[in-house]
Amino acid sequence: MKCRIVLSALILTTSLISVPTFADEHESKVIPANKVKWGYLNPLRGEQSPGAADLWGDRTADTATGMLVRFKKGFESPPHIHNITYRGIVIEGQMHNDDPTAEKMWMPAGSFWTQPAGENHTTAANGTTNLIYLEIDSGPYLVKPTNKQFDNGERPLNVHKDNLVWLDKSDVSNINAKGVQTAYLWGDTETMYGSMIKLPAGFKGEISTDADEFRAVIIAGNVQYSSKSNSQNLSAGSFVESGGKFIHSLENTSDIPATIYIRSNGLHHVN
Repeated sequence: MKCRIVLSALILTTSLISVPTFADEHESKVIPANKVKWGYLNPLRGEQSPGAADLWGDRTADTATGMLVRFKKGFESPPHIHNITYRGIVIEGQMHNDDPTAEKMWMPAGSFWTQPAGENHTTAANGTTNLIYLEIDSGPYLVKPTNKQFDNGERPLNVHKDNLVWLDKSDVSNINAKGVQTAYLWGDTETMYGSMIKLPAGFKGEISTDADEFRAVIIAGNVQYSSKSNSQNLSAGSFVESGGKFIHSLENTSDIPATIYIRSNGLHHVN
């Protein structure tokens, strides 16, 4: 099945310059949230900087990267730009990302946004704890002053979690399990795309894939994960990766739907 995002604003034009290595096709790579190794997003600012942790790739190199970024309550950046486009998904707390003169629009957990390269903006956090997943298609990830701003032809996008469009097994062919939903965020399923799946409380099943690149981040809930080489409990902020034909077994052990973001260059099936 081929699926294209209808909203052109969701399709980012940033090209993939190089692809970081990923898990061997015979085993998955798993990073539980409590094993993430943290550093600073901007080391020169020390404790004034948001915390950052690469889940895959290397944010300081010319490569695609996915990272966690955490912000203290009350954080607000000065106006700035980035040299590259990025995507953000809120995992915990409330985030605002917009033009410096815009009124605050707080996006709760499960919300999604894109920030085009060169666009002047500020980022702010309002929750007691604030955590996002941030993804780039090329690097390095740099912060630059506003006098370096430029228009790369893309436009920013803020999608509150309540405005996501969720589809189920009656809408798409790759969802076969009752109660499971998916929302497409960006890209094209024939090349590279990002989507979220929502597993209902009590779900026990599989995600099967033969994609060369399959990367997943737990956004909400707790999941008991198992494969031929791994078995462990994963909370929000945890990461799973595989390459080639693979089956990921999942059980939602929380009493709320478990939400998972997936970046992949091939369709995955939820059974």
